[in-house]
Amino acid sequence: MTIATFLRPRRRWLLLGAATVALHYLTIDWVGTQLGQRAARRRPPPSLVTAQLHLALPQRHEAAPLPELQPLSPSAPKPVPKLPRRPAPPPPAPEPAAEPAPAPAPPVADSGANDSNALSAPAGQPQAGADSAPTAAQPQAGAGQPTPGAAPAPTAQTSDAPPPPPVQAPGQGMRRYKVNLPPSADLLLDVHRVDANGTKWTGEAAMKWHTDGGSYTLSVEAGISMLVTRLNLLVLTSAGTIDDYGIAPVTATEKRSGRAQTATHFNRDEGSITFSASERSYPLLVGAQDKATVPFQLGAIGRADPNQFGTDVDILVGEDKEANIFRFQLVGEEELETGLGKLQTWHLTRPPKPGTYTSRLDVWLAPSHYWYPVQIRNTEASGALTTQTVARITMTNSGK
Repeated sequence: MTIATFLRPRRRWLLLGAATVALHYLTIDWVGTQLGQRAARRRPPPSLVTAQLHLALPQRHEAAPLPELQPLSPSAPKPVPKLPRRPAPPPPAPEPAAEPAPAPAPPVADSGANDSNALSAPAGQPQAGADSAPTAAQPQAGAGQPTPGAAPAPTAQTSDAPPPPPVQAPGQGMRRYKVNLPPSADLLLDVHRVDANGTKWTGEAAMKWHTDGGSYTLSVEAGISMLVTRLNLLVLTSAGTIDDYGIAPVTATEKRSGRAQTATHFNRDEGSITFSASERSYPLLVGAQDKATVPFQLGAIGRADPNQFGTDVDILVGEDKEANIFRFQLVGEEELETGLGKLQTWHLTRPPKPGTYTSRLDVWLAPSHYWYPVQIRNTEASGALTTQTVARITMTNSGK
């Protein structure tokens, strides 16, 4: 037996073994590749990280004492001038041959001289006011001229009442803030109320804010849930323009459950705030707001420059029967749990002011959400507490 004859059958086994090893290697490689691809496909995507906007709080600066706002004095009714009595006719003139001809009477056009004399009259001497009878009522020559020694004809009576105040434009008297109004949006808020006796209520509030940059509308409807129905407790509306000072209300209405609707008017031509439920009127200062617009005006101030909250923010607010200056103070930065998740907010508060308003008003603004008011809380003097917390924000197109 030769060596070739000896190796021939074994060569077949060697080739078969080598082929088997190669096939196993290819199979293992293919399986490993498939498993790697599946693992890559099953790998969860990286979690999204929601960044909260953290702004450095401004340094606190003390503000001047809160100014006192006095209502405007009611205008005195315009006095009705009394017409002068017609003087008695003079006695018949004597014979012309025995008496010299009378001197000619001054023309009616000279009545301007009487006005200049009245302006130069000494203080304390009665003067004809702007509402006195016209000078054309003075007697003409030869028809009512008093004779020497005759009693002078009675003149028009004047009134000692002061003249009505002049028409004023919106007064300054308030600090001017930079503003950047938030865009139009509809806000849905959860309402939780606890009465003074501990009774708890829940409900919803809807705030619809719309602006086109030159005008705005705002409505607020807040109600509570009662079994199978919902009761609106408060409905506020506001409409007006946008000026250099921010929101500029023209008309605001308020309707509470069981009460008649009231209206507040911001009369910019007359420079006054008037009310349908009161005869009072107050001076219209720049930046004045109504109940509904206050939180959005605060948001506009923060959005323009948060450092403006380094000092107290004073805003004149026209309510349903009167106007008061609200002073808001920055409490600090707080994290709120809302329907939108956890939000970093700036907390502002308006403490009670003895003798003016007894409730406390707190507003939380969200810098990461256009500085919208995401929580509002009102604490009444009785201890009743109403909290509104945002559940949803829907951006809307600008315009009404």
